[in-house]
Amino acid sequence: MSKGISRRDFLKGALIGGVAAGTGLGHSHVYGQSAQNLRFSTWHPPVSRETKTVWTPMLDKLKEKSKGKIGYTMYAGAALGKAPEHYDIVQKGLSDMGYFTATFTPGRFPLTDVLSLAVWIDGKDLATEIGNAMYARLLNREFKGVKVVELNGCIQSFLWTKKPINKLEEIKGLKIRTPGGHQTNYIKALGGEPVFMPVGDVYMAVETGTVDGIVTCPPMILAFKLHEVAKNCTMGTFGCVSEGVIMNENAWKKTPDDLKPVVDECCHNPFATSGGLTRNVYGQMIKELEGNKVAFRTLNKSDEKYWAERFQEVTRKWVTDLEAKGLPAKQAVIMYNEECEKRNVKLPSFPPEYRKA
Repeated sequence: MSKGISRRDFLKGALIGGVAAGTGLGHSHVYGQSAQNLRFSTWHPPVSRETKTVWTPMLDKLKEKSKGKIGYTMYAGAALGKAPEHYDIVQKGLSDMGYFTATFTPGRFPLTDVLSLAVWIDGKDLATEIGNAMYARLLNREFKGVKVVELNGCIQSFLWTKKPINKLEEIKGLKIRTPGGHQTNYIKALGGEPVFMPVGDVYMAVETGTVDGIVTCPPMILAFKLHEVAKNCTMGTFGCVSEGVIMNENAWKKTPDDLKPVVDECCHNPFATSGGLTRNVYGQMIKELEGNKVAFRTLNKSDEKYWAERFQEVTRKWVTDLEAKGLPAKQAVIMYNEECEKRNVKLPSFPPEYRKA
């Protein structure tokens, strides 16, 4: 184990912290009898960078901007349900606001998977700018029964393995945990065998050899201490997942009209509001992982070209499959590339012939 908190204490703290917050016994900030108390749910552990540097500061800012009229109770660590259940947790009113991951429920938000195409984005603030623009242009059609506060793709995911990958051919036959979505097909395109499992189960799976590696982003590696068992990183982007903050419709309707703009101001880009998981923080996370003796390998030009070509084929098939169902997938990909290019973001999974469409 690395220095500092042990994995056993880490998991114990995540469980106790999540349950305490979930029962209202822990992380509660409600002010005055007339305050509106927002119950916020997330599957991120209470001690994770997401909860500590994004969600709590965002909600504190909301409390401050509302002059104490809006308080909150934090339900972290999947206290109210497993990660794939978080859209329904908010929609059904078990919480008033929460963070959900669309990719964890395959087929439910098909067009929104465009946000998880392989892309180079190193800040969640930037990913949210792009996701919000895509929501306004096209993706709003997929979300019913909730208020979408913000929508984002994640920062780029890499391949983290127990043993070093010196050439792409060595990926063939490896069992690699996938978060779902495009990443499943990307792993197949490189010859690996995708295995879907909750990120909380990955540590033991890698440690015992049930899987050989994991596709995920640096914050998840740190949040779940996966750098202790997967100390080799191949830095070719797999993109990541599509996710966002949503609010229960009744909770939104009950929010006083003068406070609704405050909610939008503080939560429309939580990462810009809090300063957590931004482009500046990304470099710090990589340095932290290097300090924990994680070895990073970048792709050479030949491997990079092969990687992009395989992933472009995945995009083409995804478009063909969804268009056969009457969904404007090609339009979604073209729009996504437009929003990326506006912000100097590279989308290597974008088929070059689509630019002529």
